[in-house]
This record gives sequence, structure tokens and C-alpha cells, in this order.
Amino acid sequence: MTSLQDLDPSTTALIVIDMQRDFCSPGGYAHQAGLDIARMQAVVGQVKALLVAARAAGLHVFHTREGHLPDLSDCPPAKLARSVAAGAPIGSAGPLGRLLVRGEQGHDFVPELRPLSCEHVIDKPGYGAFHKTTLGALLSAFGIRRLLLCGVTTEVCVHSTLREAIDRGFFCTTVGDATAASQAELQAPALAMIGVEGGIFGGVCSTAEAVQALNALPRANREAA
Repeated sequence: MTSLQDLDPSTTALIVIDMQRDFCSPGGYAHQAGLDIARMQAVVGQVKALLVAARAAGLHVFHTREGHLPDLSDCPPAKLARSVAAGAPIGSAGPLGRLLVRGEQGHDFVPELRPLSCEHVIDKPGYGAFHKTTLGALLSAFGIRRLLLCGVTTEVCVHSTLREAIDRGFFCTTVGDATAASQAELQAPALAMIGVEGGIFGGVCSTAEAVQALNALPRANREAA
């Protein structure tokens, strides 16, 4: 099930989840926590292809960033404790600045995937993109009903955002090969559970399928990457 048959650019948005240096670059949070950042780096090309196609079709594009205020007042103690256990305490100093802190180099997007000025940046303190953010209100204001999701990591922030979106009534399609799990063995199960019970969490498609569907839509007069 891909859910791409009736894409309408006026009611569809692309959500690019947490393609930040803290998760994709050497010295960032994920690297400090011992995760295989090569897995995250490997999907940059697929996400870029989705961005190009979505921009050409005139979709609203949202980029999310996970991170916290410099005083960590928006970081729950349980989350901070988990980061300590992972060996990468949130707020500690790293080669890209303080880990997962807004405004630091690591909090910024990887250079290949920088948002355009017409696109929306959602800074979030949690794993899901709706929690304590303006995402829900913006999607409602724009009349968005269908979401295409990509980014990292599949089993945490992608799934958290997807499940929140489903509970809010959105039709969702996850672009499977434009997501990456923190461990190779988690990727297939994380994608497989989306389709249970007739697609309880929407559909899954490939980048090629999504790009083909987007390219079939009328071209939009928007700034290109």
C-alpha cells in the first residue's frame, strides 16, 4: 500500500524529520552516543530527491529539528537521564557545540538539505513533531490532509511523528528508503509495523515511487533548490 494514487499538492505536505548534524554528522549527538551515523548519511540523497520533487510540485515542506533551550528547561529529566546513559548527555560540549541545544552547529541541518526561505522549520523538544510545536496548527491552517514522511530515525522520531499524525486523522505515507534506523536490524520491522491491520499507520513507498508521483503533478512556480 503506497497511498500515492490521489496526491493533491494543495492538501499534501512533505515532512523532513531531523536531518540535522547532531544525527548525521561526525561529532554530533548520535555519533557521541555510539550510533552508526553512516546509516543516516546514506539517506541524504533520497531526501534531497524528495525535496526537489516536492518543491517542483508546490507542496508545503516542513523540516523538523530536535533540540532544547540552552538552559535545558524544556528537557524532561527522564530524557536527560536517558542521554546520560547513552554516553551523550544533552547540553554537554561536543565538536559541533553543545549536544542537542538550539542554536549550536550540531542543531542545524546538514548542508545538502537546508530549507528554502518559503519552507517551515519546526523546532521540537520531543521525539514527535506535534508535541509542544506549531506543526498541527500550521497543517490545519494550510488545509493539509496528507503527509509524506522521511528522515531519521525510523524507529524513534519518524515513528513518533507518524503515530501522532495518524491519531490526528492525517493520511500518511512513509518513504521507507528515505528513512534510516539507528541500527540496521530495526529498519525492516519499523517499516513493517506501519502496514499491519490494513495499513494502520498508513502506507510505505520508495523514493522512486514518491518522486514519480510528485513529478506527475503540475509544475509549480516556486523557488528551486
